[in-house]
Amino acid sequence: MTSLFETDWDAIVIGAGMGGGTLGRALAEAGQKVLFVEKGAEGLRSERNGLTEVFVPEARAARGLWPDPLHVSLDGVETQFFAPLGSGPGGSSVFYAATLERPERHDLDDLPGQPHPTGGWPVGFDEMAPWYDRAARQFRVHGTPDPLSPETPMPLDAPPSLHAAEAALTDSLRAAGLHPYRTHTGIARVDGCENCLGKKCPKLCKMDGRSAGVEPALATGNAHLLSGVAVTRLMSDGTRITGAEIHIDGETRTLSARRYILAAGALHSPRLLLASASEAAPRGLANSSGLVGCNLMLHVDERFALWPKRGVPDSGATKAISFRDFYHREDMRLGAVQAMGIRASYGEMVHFLNRMFDLRGQPRLRALSRPLAAVAKTMLGHAHLFVGLMEDFPYAHNRVLYDPASPEKLAVTYTLSDELRSRRRAFRKALRRGLRGHRHLFLSMTPELNWGHPCGTLRFGHDPASSVTRADGRAHDLQNLWVADAGFMPTSMGVNPSLTIAANALRVASHILEDQR
Repeated sequence: MTSLFETDWDAIVIGAGMGGGTLGRALAEAGQKVLFVEKGAEGLRSERNGLTEVFVPEARAARGLWPDPLHVSLDGVETQFFAPLGSGPGGSSVFYAATLERPERHDLDDLPGQPHPTGGWPVGFDEMAPWYDRAARQFRVHGTPDPLSPETPMPLDAPPSLHAAEAALTDSLRAAGLHPYRTHTGIARVDGCENCLGKKCPKLCKMDGRSAGVEPALATGNAHLLSGVAVTRLMSDGTRITGAEIHIDGETRTLSARRYILAAGALHSPRLLLASASEAAPRGLANSSGLVGCNLMLHVDERFALWPKRGVPDSGATKAISFRDFYHREDMRLGAVQAMGIRASYGEMVHFLNRMFDLRGQPRLRALSRPLAAVAKTMLGHAHLFVGLMEDFPYAHNRVLYDPASPEKLAVTYTLSDELRSRRRAFRKALRRGLRGHRHLFLSMTPELNWGHPCGTLRFGHDPASSVTRADGRAHDLQNLWVADAGFMPTSMGVNPSLTIAANALRVASHILEDQR
């Protein structure tokens, strides 16, 4: 252990998830000495548990789940629940369904007829495109091009054949005038692939922050993983980070490197910067703008059940189908639709209802979850679950909170805007019209925020007064601090964030290597 504190590290990567794992691998493969510092335990490759409802912190930590509840003030209602966040090598990505979708041009660029809510990202679609391509190759993305997209498709491996129910749904959606395509997923399809979507994979099949990031980085011999250790504070001389404080073996120690990369996630990274306040930086590090932790965004999930036509044999849940017919409609930014890869099982319905009651500030209604789930399971039968991911917009008042008296407490405040509610009504209306002729059932009664997709809390931009990091990912205020998680995103886009996190991490790594040279 002593050697960790004596090694001359080129980079310390705080967090070993999708962004940290991808960036750390790029640096290690370029010959850099990289130390991953990860709060979660390393775990075993043979683990295969999912995002189950476990309430004991020690049990959650042992399963690779974030051990502590998230405290939320939602529209002024105080509640707490366990968010679907991972803790350990790969972070949340080891549990994800491996959906790796590239956004559309209007997600990043300000276009005629499709104005961008922030005026456009500081790095546009054309500049990001080669990094999306590189990330797609690294994560072995399978699928088919979206027939509605005018852009050159990113490199895609051929997906496996559709089973009977998937083929029937695809045909009926096309007959209804929609444009389904094969969902872009990062699955290597090795022999014996178990399709571990929504749970840990014991094989090297699902491409995530661990299998496509941390583990290849360690294999170079240039990287080391320090797991089960949290960085509690960053120290600075005003212009540079001088050390990362950790608690290990009952002691407080300091790790040092030339460069520091924050990749602990859009909730944890800003909390660490706020916890690192000092007399010279009373509002926290990298926070001259006052925006550290602000502009929290979460997708709004519009879940619905969709049945194949009668007589189609049941062949299991599908993750194979996506469509973007309602991505941008009537001057509104809505989102993509994709199969969830799970069935409406009794356990899934109990989990969904419990979280819904918790978010409403009505935990006593949990007693109704089991009987309601039993009824729902009977009603839904062999239905396939789909979700529309509606884009969220950045508002400074939606933010991560930090209380010095409770430094371990993970807390946020979020208010649903009127425009979000309006867009959500438009999204449901468009879906309802598009699905005419199909037996379907909406499962979301009120806007359901996706707490597994936090982003935007350390946004990048050209102006230090309105952003936390520069376009290259480096903090405006500090010479040797970069951000490589979802916090950098100025807008949430209408697709899953994982591929964008990986592509940006590769881009930031290239800037770090240029800086090194």
